[in-house]
Amino acid sequence: MIEVRRPAPDGKLLASLHDRTRRLGQAPTTESARAEWRQAKAVRRDVRRLLETAAPGMARCMYCGDSQGTDVDHFEPLKRAPGRAFDWLNHLLACSYCNSNKKRDRFPCDEHGGPLLIDPTAEAPYDHLRLTFSTGHYVALSAKGAATIAVFGLGRPALERGRAAAFVRCRSMLRDCAALLNGGDAAGAGEVRNALLVQPFADVLHGMLRHAHRPGAAVVFGAEVVGILKRWHTMAPGASAALPGARHGGDAGVAGGRAAAGEVRPPR
Repeated sequence: MIEVRRPAPDGKLLASLHDRTRRLGQAPTTESARAEWRQAKAVRRDVRRLLETAAPGMARCMYCGDSQGTDVDHFEPLKRAPGRAFDWLNHLLACSYCNSNKKRDRFPCDEHGGPLLIDPTAEAPYDHLRLTFSTGHYVALSAKGAATIAVFGLGRPALERGRAAAFVRCRSMLRDCAALLNGGDAAGAGEVRNALLVQPFADVLHGMLRHAHRPGAAVVFGAEVVGILKRWHTMAPGASAALPGARHGGDAGVAGGRAAAGEVRPPR
């Protein structure tokens, strides 16, 4: 899961969302909200298309980052908040598995009523999750991180294997990118960079970019890979925008044990 910049809807879509919310009335029920949502085919289509422009990779699920985003998920479920059926800030792009098989109507909250699920358009997932690159395993850094892993099934073996494979793939492609640049083939390096941007499991590349500037990163990634990661945002216009929320800094080191496991902690 990576941080995502939510785009702003145009005036036409915003008006349609407001109109549909007005139709729900002052005290909508879950059933009436679901019926209105099912009937609003054009609105659902336009919402999904706009979310696709912000999703990682080629319109991947904003939760697992692996499967194609096919559904518009109501982050706060209609069972809990039917009045938010057409609230743009309550819409996220999800795959059918994360939406229908895992999350469904689950929406755990803390003792104050605040959501315990990470909204990737409103906060940085890496404040709550730590990725072990070599195994693809997520470790919770907070109660919100633990609930997010559980509800979306981010610890599914298939996802962990996919992230671990993505780490190997990213390192290989980044080494290719460095070789092309060193050989004077900037266009070829740009093609590799663009291919990296649309790979599944964007959280792996995103995490590598976050940690490239930190002590111990070369132990985990290799010096050549760290060098190209540090040059990432200067390689082509728009590269930083393609991976929203990528932050770096030197405030967190890598202990020898963690480095050997392929794990780098984010800033606290």
